[in-house]
Amino acid sequence: MCNTVRSRRWSHLALVAALAAFLVLAAAACGSSPDESASPQPQVQADQLIVATTTSLNDSGLLEDVVLPAYKELFPDVTVKVVAVGSGEAMAMGAKGEADVLMVHSPDDEAQFMADGNGTLRLPVAYNYFVLVGPKDDPAGVATAKDATAAFTAIADTKSTFVSRGDESGTNKKELKIWESAGITPEGDWYLSTGQGMGETLRITSEKQGYTLTDLGTFLSQQDTLDLAVLSKETEDLKNIYNVIIVNQNKFPTVNAASSEQMAQVLVSKTGQAAIAEYGKDTYGQPLFYPYANSLGAY
Repeated sequence: MCNTVRSRRWSHLALVAALAAFLVLAAAACGSSPDESASPQPQVQADQLIVATTTSLNDSGLLEDVVLPAYKELFPDVTVKVVAVGSGEAMAMGAKGEADVLMVHSPDDEAQFMADGNGTLRLPVAYNYFVLVGPKDDPAGVATAKDATAAFTAIADTKSTFVSRGDESGTNKKELKIWESAGITPEGDWYLSTGQGMGETLRITSEKQGYTLTDLGTFLSQQDTLDLAVLSKETEDLKNIYNVIIVNQNKFPTVNAASSEQMAQVLVSKTGQAAIAEYGKDTYGQPLFYPYANSLGAY
């Protein structure tokens, strides 16, 4: 426990020390400012930052243990409000100007969000893998399946209980794509939809002794409370990429773009990426996420 506390403390103190200098140089990198020629607009709440994030990032503890403490020490006058929802709902908030910065993992929806002019910058932050978890005795034989499509087919063929988030989250979107690739429309008593976040869905899956698709980070952070096992392998088709998106202040004048840019820089800096790479090692014997900001180029 002491090692875990020291590790968490080191992570955000290291972020603070290195990022204080980094942010001075990077402050203009994302530059999103409103059109000064436009008519007077509602005031930005410069002392508040609303972060809409996928529940998997929130449930894993990465934000609470590393990112938010580091940001708070750098910018103590800014109050950060975290809204943990599915990626779809997070982007819906952004598309109405109800969030300043998004942390999400639904690539196709993110691309559309940017194409619609709702964001000014999208940067890769981290990745891990979606995993299929289920009962340790694995009645559907998922562990021997060659890929995710074959595993889902085996679950449907045996009518083994499958618990879906059913919440339009990035994880839910990934699950539905796998069913589609298998040519299966999941329905019937064996297919349950929770409408809940990842943590609650995992709890229900454990109680029902069913299968579900989850990100690895959330599962590892909660595995001690679950009677489930990881049954899939780390394959490219299950790669799970997290991105940070700055909501467009030109389109939504009350968006706090300046603080959003600062948050993005905390995440993608070399020190921030190093902290992401270390997070979870002391507690779980492996990182919950892998750093993914190989460059600062937006896409």
